[in-house]
Formats: sequence, structure tokens, C-alpha cells
Amino acid sequence: MHGDHVLGLPGLIQTMSLFDRQRKLEVYGPKGLEEFVNVIQRTVQYTLTFPLEIHEIEKSGTICEEDEYAILAEEADHVIPSFAFALVEKPRPGKFYPEKARELGIPEGPLWSKLQKGHSVTLPDGRKIKPSEVVGPPRPGRKIVYSGDTRPCMNVVRLAKNADLLIHDATLDDELSDKAYEDGHSTPSQAAEIAKKANARRLVLTHISARYRSAEKLLEQAKRIFPNVLIAEDFMKIEVPLKD
Repeated sequence: MHGDHVLGLPGLIQTMSLFDRQRKLEVYGPKGLEEFVNVIQRTVQYTLTFPLEIHEIEKSGTICEEDEYAILAEEADHVIPSFAFALVEKPRPGKFYPEKARELGIPEGPLWSKLQKGHSVTLPDGRKIKPSEVVGPPRPGRKIVYSGDTRPCMNVVRLAKNADLLIHDATLDDELSDKAYEDGHSTPSQAAEIAKKANARRLVLTHISARYRSAEKLLEQAKRIFPNVLIAEDFMKIEVPLKD
């Protein structure tokens, strides 16, 4: 990894407040993001303590690719340009079976490691062993999708296909669906429909309007359609288990 990655303005603003940061930060967002950052720095005379690299997204597709994961962007449906993002973990090596390795007379150590990483090895007696002889099929990586501000749209459904976790806009309750559409947002039931169509495993409702002292009403509306749903909270941590 060349540096940390931030998607959109909220993450950027939060990270810029870290005065002792030194590592490079790469920020991805819609066209105009670089000028926005420049205006902030000129207006408040804010001096960063770390290198900052801006990436303006002009079309959907893969916007970042690292050794272990890729980040995809898809246009959302908001009143201003907005993107949804998917963090897609690349497949992991299959399960290693030590009993098979021992049966084949493969000495424990570096050769086991090479086989686990997908490389064939040659034993001292000249035999060649392929990874498939001691390692199971590749295991799929995890997928986390964040909608950003959006009305319900098929682009997010496609992006969130089979996601382990979908974090989706649910600003206003179902009774205010007309206002939600006018403002470029979604309701809990609409977010739940997106999760259901995408065959997502879990749904987290976010961007809840400050008008709600309790989000219980919104949670119940979503649960009628998609049971496995939570309301996002500040500093919430969610474990996304590895797939076997």
C-alpha cells in the first residue's frame, strides 16, 4: 500500500483534523474535490503535516487496486454528483491440508509456505508437487459497500451484489419518501429493498436525519423487508468474518 485511502469528503475532513499525521493520504471523490480542498486551505490557512494526493472520479469502475483488495466506484443518484463505493477483498489462498503434505513426504517449513502461496515445489527426491495436491480451492474475499448520499438506484444494487455488508443512506422515514426523493436521499424501506435485491448479507442504515431523537422507527421499517439490519452509530465497529 502506498498510503491510506479515504473515500469522499467526510473521511477527508476527519483525517485532516489529525495534526500529528505524517503518512501520505490519498482521497477519492467527484470532480471538483481538488478545488474544494484548495479553497479550504486558502480560506483557513490550514497547513497539512502529511502529503495529500487527490483523485477525482469521472466515471464508474475500479479506482484503486492494491495487492489484497480493490475499490470500485459507481455513480449514485443524488442532487449533486455522488458515488457509491465497494471495497472488494481479493480471493485468499485455499485451506492448506498438512496431513496431505505429510502423506506426500513434504518436509514442514519453507516448502509448505510456498505451496500455501500457490507455488509448485520440487522435493529433494525430484518429485514435483502442485499446490492443488495439498491446498483447497481459493476462498472468496469479503465485500463492503457504502452508498453515500443517494436515492434508491440500480447502480447501487449492482455494486452491492452479494455484499457481506451494505451501508446505505436512510435519511428520512417511509412517511417522508417524497421529501427524501426531492432531497436526493432514501428511506429505510428503500434501503432494505436495495439490500434484498442485491442479496447482501447485512444492512446498516446511515445518514439518519437529526430530526429523529430515536431511530427505532426507521429500524422497524427496514426490518419488515430485510431482517438483518442495524442503525449506524458513531464509532461503531462491525466484524465482517472471513469466508471459508
